[in-house]
Amino acid sequence: MGIAKRLEEFLDASGLPYEIRTHPRSVYSAQTARRSHVPLDQLAKPVLLADEYGYVLALVPATKRIDLDRLGAQLHRQLELASETEIDGLFRDCEPGALPGLGQPYEIPTVYDDALRDLREVYFEAGGHGEVVRMRGADYLELLSNALHGAFSQCPDSSSRPEHASAYS
Repeated sequence: MGIAKRLEEFLDASGLPYEIRTHPRSVYSAQTARRSHVPLDQLAKPVLLADEYGYVLALVPATKRIDLDRLGAQLHRQLELASETEIDGLFRDCEPGALPGLGQPYEIPTVYDDALRDLREVYFEAGGHGEVVRMRGADYLELLSNALHGAFSQCPDSSSRPEHASAYS
């Protein structure tokens, strides 16, 4: 598919350098990192959350999962995972089930976990199941300069981890 059109336009307008890397089709973050030869802790995993007030795109390292209670407390919201139908409706220029690693091109409020702040390089999905965007960590944070951030991720508990759940994979 290539990079999602709105994401590409947003990145191009920023003037910041980025690179698109293709990889064999993947359906969850750990598989994406493996197939694109990207360190799992450098892959920013997007998770779409929803509540009665709307949507939030949360970004965490792919090695971690979102602590919904902690994030909800920080935002004063009762967030839960959005459905595949909601994802597909909001991100129409993306492949079904795929999320881009930035919410701003889609006017979706974005929050990122502080664990992403010190990375030299960041990779994130480009809106398809076969591409990732590579950027310098500082440039990625510049794109997120208007986003809220905080400590809301945790290492997954392997004993209760669903094999392919989007908030965990």
